[in-house]
Amino acid sequence: MVSDIPKERVLDNTISVLAEGYQFMSNRRIRLKSDIFETRLMGQRAISICGEEAAKLFYDNDRFIRKGVVPKRIQKSLFGESGVQLLDGEEHRHRKQMFMSIMTHERLHDLAQITKRQWNARITDWEQRDKVVLFDEAEEVLCRVAFEWAGVPLKEEDVEKRAIEMGKMIDAIGGVGERYQRGKNARIRSEEWIMGIIDQIREGSITPNAETAAAVIAFHKNQDGKLLDTQTAAVELINILRPIIAVGRFITFGALALHDNPDIQTKLKTDHGRYGLMFVQEVRRYYPFAPFLGAKVKESFTWNDYEFKKGTLVLLDLYGTNHDPSIWDHPENFQPDRFADWKESPFSFIPQGGGDYDRGHRCAGEWATINIMKASLEFLTKQITYEVPEQDLTYNLIRIPSLPKSGFIINHVKRLS
Repeated sequence: MVSDIPKERVLDNTISVLAEGYQFMSNRRIRLKSDIFETRLMGQRAISICGEEAAKLFYDNDRFIRKGVVPKRIQKSLFGESGVQLLDGEEHRHRKQMFMSIMTHERLHDLAQITKRQWNARITDWEQRDKVVLFDEAEEVLCRVAFEWAGVPLKEEDVEKRAIEMGKMIDAIGGVGERYQRGKNARIRSEEWIMGIIDQIREGSITPNAETAAAVIAFHKNQDGKLLDTQTAAVELINILRPIIAVGRFITFGALALHDNPDIQTKLKTDHGRYGLMFVQEVRRYYPFAPFLGAKVKESFTWNDYEFKKGTLVLLDLYGTNHDPSIWDHPENFQPDRFADWKESPFSFIPQGGGDYDRGHRCAGEWATINIMKASLEFLTKQITYEVPEQDLTYNLIRIPSLPKSGFIINHVKRLS
């Protein structure tokens, strides 16, 4: 027995996604009283799903493929046109192992140490300034972190430029017109520059440590035994650098959470790790980051009495799943303690995607994100004191990606002895 999927009677909802942002899918689930519904996006039929069981379905590689799903406009700004996100099957698993080999315990420890050092290097300058826009500083600090950790040489005079370029790519994901064009142009310039770096590594004029992302990616071989072509290698190296800089948004939201919850800030000042991790996870759950992901049905099948036909676009609501009341008690409240007894699931908590790390499509850099956030928020709570002047700290769930409007301004920064 096959049931009809609840659907909207619309010609196309692409403009509605831009108009409603992160809540586009939630608004329709409420209206249709269903965690699954059918709509039309960019001229094609699409099925939206949400929740833990939906995520388990979505990350079944026997039922879904990713190739041909990511719109060209996103490839040309955020992901690049030959990155791991666009692959399937053995080709995806082989490329994913390259990324996983970079994320060792030792290298993640190095990442945290570099992050701490780079934040501490900013204190003297901040103490002398009337105000500091934390988001702007976070992008620049994390640019330094990303390039040092990845083994990519970066001149001091180029730091601001590279941070801005990477930031434009990230900001373009939900943009149209000028905002999108800025991201697309930044992608072109960055790929050309990194392609030159790849060539120099292969020629031996740049010699990063063998365990760094720059070296691993430059000398990675496809299944046919040939090196990645230069552009693909550049795309994948940017896929290490850009996501680290994107963590600046989570850090800014973390600072907002500290400001809105002073009791939590008190706990973090005496924390030795566990509560800090709980806080980081709640920031990642509560605040908006990636809105949804897409895949296409590999072969027709039936799930929960609903028919999924071959070639149909299926969208998993990441933001909605992280705020699903059937998974989370009072999801509208910011409560780090919910992670104290959380039974870890790769399908219920999916701020950066879900599923399996090694063979699936869960983000290989998730633990890098967590390590950077822990080190950064420890800096804010244990290394400095600051004041938060009056400003507009609201953030818009329509704008993708979102951010507190002021960028989170702080002043009267002092180093803690």
